[in-house]
Amino acid sequence: MPLLFPLPDLGVWLARGWTSWASPLHLSGLMKGDTREEQGLGSPPAPPRQRTEEEEALIEFHRSYRELFQFFCNNTTIHGAIRLVCSQHNRMKTAFWAVLWLCTFGLMYWQFGLLFGEYFSYPVSLSININSDKLVFPAVTVCTLNPYRYKEIKEELEELDHITEQTLSDLYKYNSSKTLGDHRRGRRDLGGTLPHPLQLLREPPAPHGVRRGRSATSSVRDNNPQVNWKDWKIGFQMCNQNKSDCFYQTYSSGVDAVREWYRFHYINILARLRDTSLSLEKDALGNFIFACRFNQVSCNQANYSHFHHPMYGNCYTFNDKNNSNLWMSSLPGINNGLSLMLRTEQNDFIPLLSTVSGARVMVHGQDEPAFMDDGGFNLRPGVETSISMRKEALNRLGGNYGDCTQNGSDIPVKNLYTSKYTQQVCIHSCFQESMMRECGCAYIFYPRPQGVEYCDYRKHTAWGYCYYKLQVAFSSDRLGCFTKCRKPCSVTSYQLSAGYSRWPSVTSQDWVFQMLSRQNSYTLNNKRTGVAKLNIFFKELNYKTNSESPSVTMVTLLSNLGSQWSLWFGSSVLSVVEMAELLFDLLVITCLMLLRRFRSRYWSPGRGSRGAQEVACTPASALPSRFCPHPTSPNPFQPGPQSLALTAPPPAYATLDPAPSLPGSAGTSSSAHTLGES
Repeated sequence: MPLLFPLPDLGVWLARGWTSWASPLHLSGLMKGDTREEQGLGSPPAPPRQRTEEEEALIEFHRSYRELFQFFCNNTTIHGAIRLVCSQHNRMKTAFWAVLWLCTFGLMYWQFGLLFGEYFSYPVSLSININSDKLVFPAVTVCTLNPYRYKEIKEELEELDHITEQTLSDLYKYNSSKTLGDHRRGRRDLGGTLPHPLQLLREPPAPHGVRRGRSATSSVRDNNPQVNWKDWKIGFQMCNQNKSDCFYQTYSSGVDAVREWYRFHYINILARLRDTSLSLEKDALGNFIFACRFNQVSCNQANYSHFHHPMYGNCYTFNDKNNSNLWMSSLPGINNGLSLMLRTEQNDFIPLLSTVSGARVMVHGQDEPAFMDDGGFNLRPGVETSISMRKEALNRLGGNYGDCTQNGSDIPVKNLYTSKYTQQVCIHSCFQESMMRECGCAYIFYPRPQGVEYCDYRKHTAWGYCYYKLQVAFSSDRLGCFTKCRKPCSVTSYQLSAGYSRWPSVTSQDWVFQMLSRQNSYTLNNKRTGVAKLNIFFKELNYKTNSESPSVTMVTLLSNLGSQWSLWFGSSVLSVVEMAELLFDLLVITCLMLLRRFRSRYWSPGRGSRGAQEVACTPASALPSRFCPHPTSPNPFQPGPQSLALTAPPPAYATLDPAPSLPGSAGTSSSAHTLGES
């Protein structure tokens, strides 16, 4: 009869480690057993060697959750955990410390949640640094406030002047011949020669106690009103291509209405002109600027560039990016900056287009366009204006910390200007793209791409309707320009402070005007109304730099987490590792228990000798065939006169050593061996 022995429990083998099972001690025992089998039946088997407490396997796990928690509480470095074990005989204390430990644990992780929430909100801190060094002088643009002069486009404007004179006479009974020109013009009805005539529009009276807003639609028209002027508004009609939709662009002020109407037709005249047909008077710097000095040194033509603005006339930019040697300021003060003496005479102004006198000035960076409408200011004739500057730099954080762009490459708007990205550049480019897409032409105030024409109602009859509609949508951000155009991450600005004084003074004006008349052909009759002086300088060389930095970095987050952990548990990073080890042990013990239950249900469904046979013979290839009964052999465990019943002891789950021998097992084994040999 073959020898039967149970294999060690599989779950305990995994728990104790394969090294303990395959140790030399076990191997030597098997070898000794084989030797005893060869020697014969007389030698009894040697008892297995018991493992001492000092011997440990490579990987060991606890038998139960209770044992695991007791070991953790006795050996952990977390404060308060040992009280759960020391007070185990006092249930009240045990419950108190358990509740206190869990509450402390929950409060700590609540603080952890707040810290992580603050970190992922990406807050920033603003640091202010004051630096002092030599500064690059900014670019300064000065415009004449004089659009194209009569002698430049006199023929193109003559028809518009005639119609404007007739309109003012019809609407307001005003003879503008002295304003528009001293020569007599034939009186004729010219109202139909230009589209979109200027009209008086009557508004219905508002209900009592209700304040009416300004209306843009009205169909009542009368050129000779006999009612109160407060009931009328002035404007002009705009219609789409097929005249199916029209509205009136109205104004409550007749001055604003006339200027806007004249400006609209003036833009169309400019759109029909070729660039080569206009003399921009590049050599007229001496006619506009009487004197120019920087750091007490006279300026020359290499220090400025020239361009023409449709509304502000000839403009000159000093110290721009085209200047080979940028101006540097090494000292503050009025004597170490830019000083200009400007001509502000109005002899050749277009009175219906430009209603102010003086000059337009803007201070900006070298690589930024001069948006005279957005950031410029006017100079008053007969006054010396002193502008003191202070430089400021702002460095924003991009990415998750702020909505800014480094160079505009990630902005879905094409830069139509030949300059670096700024928010104003992007906004103007966005509006121009909308004009070209919706209206089919480009607005003359902004750059245009190649192959695109400027808007002219002779070619684009409904562009005015489209333009004013887009203006409303642009102001309410329905075009999305303000959303698309993000702020640049690095911005340099100049804070300006202005001071004014009468120039020239009463006692010095005679000789000053005489010198200007002899040297610069200044008209003496203009006196103080034809000249202005401008001084621009740095107030101080100290400049402020505002820099954003992350308020909560990863180092700060870890430091705060460590502080909270020490506050609530008084432990360190190694205590965190202990917690991770506890969780890992819990997971492994749970898996082993599930594996043990799965094995007991599907691998050993029976108890007793047949279950031992199935365990001993699985897998069959792992043991010699003589240890397993052949399927066709008679059942050795059936009761009979020559068979002995063998009962396999239950597996020992807490050890990897061989199962302890039951009383009388040695004799039974010998008998089984004897039967097998026989």
